[in-house]
Amino acid sequence: MAIEIKFKCLRNDKDYLVVNNINENVWIEGSYDGTIVEFAFDIQTAIKFAKTLRTEINKAKEGKNV
Repeated sequence: MAIEIKFKCLRNDKDYLVVNNINENVWIEGSYDGTIVEFAFDIQTAIKFAKTLRTEINKAKEGKNV
């Protein structure tokens, strides 16, 4: 049994994201205002997304809002 981690939204704690690996792709499923949304990334796109997310996290940690 796998443990599923729901990443809750800062603005609305009913909204969330869940990340999964399905058929060698990365799926992000979420709830936004009660509506389920899904994104499916191939590996290259998932890597680019992760790098972009890391860059934005580093900017936020440094207090930059560019």
